[in-house]
Amino acid sequence: MNNLRKQRLEVVLLIIVAGALASGLIIYMLGQNANYFYTPSQIARGEAPEGVFLRAGGMVVEGSLVRDMDSLALEFKVTDGSSVLVVQHTGILPDLFGEGEAAIAAGKVDQNLVLQATEVLAKHDENYMPPEVAESMSEAYLDKRKTAAGIQ
Repeated sequence: MNNLRKQRLEVVLLIIVAGALASGLIIYMLGQNANYFYTPSQIARGEAPEGVFLRAGGMVVEGSLVRDMDSLALEFKVTDGSSVLVVQHTGILPDLFGEGEAAIAAGKVDQNLVLQATEVLAKHDENYMPPEVAESMSEAYLDKRKTAAGIQ
């Protein structure tokens, strides 16, 4: 093998190794920044991992919003129609947040299956419901209808 061929082979191998390394780093970083969405039912069944940043959403349960009078800490419950998830958050809620409205909370689930939220998102108009929430609520509705009708 002459010198020119050897140099070309080294350059091609270097490009392949650099491309593989860059691809691996990109895939790793995307995995670290992924936001996983879970419904309250999935969290209640233990499908959501503890200590992993995730999003959970549903309809805010009427009368469940409890504010701490001395701080910005608050607690509320969200439901997908079949299970209820307790969410604790410290901070200011969005203007459109309200009981009986769709909301998504982002944070980590603790050992007591309470979502310690760092961010709360609310719907942006009266006709909007996040697709994941709408899907989980319709599934819960269908499950209740099947149970009421005695269908497995």
